[in-house]
Amino acid sequence: MIGDKKVLYSAMQSTGTLTLGNYLGALDNWIKLSNEYECFYAIADLHSLTVRQDPKDIRKRAKDLYTLYVAAGLDPEKNCIYYQSHVSAHAELAWILNCFTYMGELNRMTQFKDKAAKHSDNINAGLFTYPVLMAADILLYQADVVPVGADQKQHLEITRDIAGRFNGIYGDVFTIPEAYIGKSTAKIMSLQEPTKKMSKSDENVNASILLMDDPDTIIRKFKRAVTDSDREIRYTDDKPGIQNLINIYTCITGKTIEETEKEFDGKGYGEFKLAVGETVVGRLKPLQDKFYELQKEKDYINHVIKENDEKAAYFANKTLRKVQKKVGLIEKIR
Repeated sequence: MIGDKKVLYSAMQSTGTLTLGNYLGALDNWIKLSNEYECFYAIADLHSLTVRQDPKDIRKRAKDLYTLYVAAGLDPEKNCIYYQSHVSAHAELAWILNCFTYMGELNRMTQFKDKAAKHSDNINAGLFTYPVLMAADILLYQADVVPVGADQKQHLEITRDIAGRFNGIYGDVFTIPEAYIGKSTAKIMSLQEPTKKMSKSDENVNASILLMDDPDTIIRKFKRAVTDSDREIRYTDDKPGIQNLINIYTCITGKTIEETEKEFDGKGYGEFKLAVGETVVGRLKPLQDKFYELQKEKDYINHVIKENDEKAAYFANKTLRKVQKKVGLIEKIR
C-alpha cells in the first residue's frame, strides 16, 4: 500500500514485437488500472536473457517497448515505468529468495518444461530459476495485486509460497500478493490457428497482428484469417476462427456479441474480415502516430526513464534493506 492506494505490479519481456493480443489483453487494461492502483510496470529485460539474444536487437526492442508503453497511454508521471535491469535490487533479492525456494517447487513449473523443450540446446540455470526472479520482481514493491494470465498462475503461486515461507521465519516482511481478477477480456487467438493464443514468437507471419504493422499488412492478414466452410457469422465454439474475429471486433468497438452478429447477419466472411481489419487499423493508428512522435523526443523519453528508474529503485531498496537485515547481512555504511 502506497498512500491510500494498493500496489499493482506487472511486466512484459523485451523480446519480439507486441501483438494485438498483448495490447487488448494487457496493455490497454493497464491504462484503466492506473486510476485505481499505484502501478509499477517493468520492461522485464533480465528475464529475456534466458534465451540467447542479439545485444543490439534486444536494446532496440527494450527502448521500443518503453516507448510503446507511453504511446499506448501509460502516463509515466502517474505510473512507475522502468527497466528491470536498471534496478539492481531485482537480482540481489532473487539470489536471497533462491535460498528459500526448493528444487521440487521449481521442477513442477510447467513453463520451464515447455521452454526447455523449445530450447533444448540452452537449458540454463536462469530458465530454471526464472520464477524466483519473478517473485523478487513482485515482492520488492510489496505488490498487493498482480494481473496474471493462465500461463502465469503457477508463478504467482510460487511467489506466494516463497513470501509466506520467508514471513514465517522472519516476521511480516513481504506483502502476500493476490491475483488481480478484473473485468473478463476475450483472449485474442492466432489468425491462422484460432485454437492457439496469438503470439509475438509465432513463426507464421500471418498469424499475429503486430502493433506496428502498417494498414495494408493488417488488412492482408485479416483477409487471410482462417475461418471455416460455413458462411454464417455466429459466435460458437465450433467456429473458432469466426469467434476470434468477433472477439477482436467487440473488444475494439465496445459492441456486444449479439450486436455484432446482428450487424453482419446475411453478410459474407470477406466483408466481415475487412470490417474487422479496418476497425483494428483505426484503433492502432493513433498509437502508431504517437510512437513515431515519441521516437523523435529522445530527451523526453530519457528523462522519464531516469525519473522512473529512481522511483523504482527507491521502493525496491527499502524492501531489499529490510530483507538483508532480517537474514543477517551487514548493513552498508552510508
